[in-house]
Amino acid sequence: QVQLMESGGGLVQPGGSLTLSCTASASIMDVPVIHWYRQAPEKQRELVGLISNLGSTTLVDAVKGRFTISRNNAKNTVILRMNRLKPEDTAVYYCNIPAYSGGPAWGQGTQVTVSS
Repeated sequence: QVQLMESGGGLVQPGGSLTLSCTASASIMDVPVIHWYRQAPEKQRELVGLISNLGSTTLVDAVKGRFTISRNNAKNTVILRMNRLKPEDTAVYYCNIPAYSGGPAWGQGTQVTVSS
């Protein structure tokens, strides 16, 4: 079972940027889809976006135009680049390989706090 580890979270001011990484313990080259989720305090976990093994991405409306997802199969890494961050982006961010894509696998999450 592949293991996932997120990194790159932290405290950033509104309007700032952060780059999150999701590193897998095994090759992701043949993993069809990898998701990014987030969970804000006292809220349900929600999908942020996903990337296919061909590099196509889908992002939810709340982050579209501000966030991008990319993957580096050679480094077994998926990147979530977050720009123009807002306080409502504050959450724990998780990467996920869904069951239909060979998982399920979840990372431990990384905290993102957007505050002045």
